[in-house]
Amino acid sequence: MHETIARLRDAVNAHNVDAMVELIAPEYRSEQPAHPNRGFGGKDQVRKNWSTLFAGVPDLRVDVRAYLDDGTTSCSEWEFLGHHADGSDFNERGVVIFGLRDDGLITWGRLYMEIVEQGGADIDETMRQTARVPD
Repeated sequence: MHETIARLRDAVNAHNVDAMVELIAPEYRSEQPAHPNRGFGGKDQVRKNWSTLFAGVPDLRVDVRAYLDDGTTSCSEWEFLGHHADGSDFNERGVVIFGLRDDGLITWGRLYMEIVEQGGADIDETMRQTARVPD
């Protein structure tokens, strides 16, 4: 695993926003292709996002379950687990692709993260809904 991604994982698990932001390049751009309105740029928004998440999920822990790296681009599968402040479960999983500078700073991210659905439709129903095919 790339050192930057390991440091990011460790900073998240320590709830250390400062250590996380140190890994972000000033020109950082984030996008969530499945949710285009969530894109943003800059370290300040990274700090704001993670401060909010740590406040709302005080026992948040992450694991990097799979990882690929070519030195300038990393692709990793993340699992986020914890409980909201009200005690309800928090579980988010997905893939994050990061662009890395030579100095290891993260310059861009594409996040494909989703809240894990409990009790949702099975694959047949999901495909019917996706294709808009009647029962």
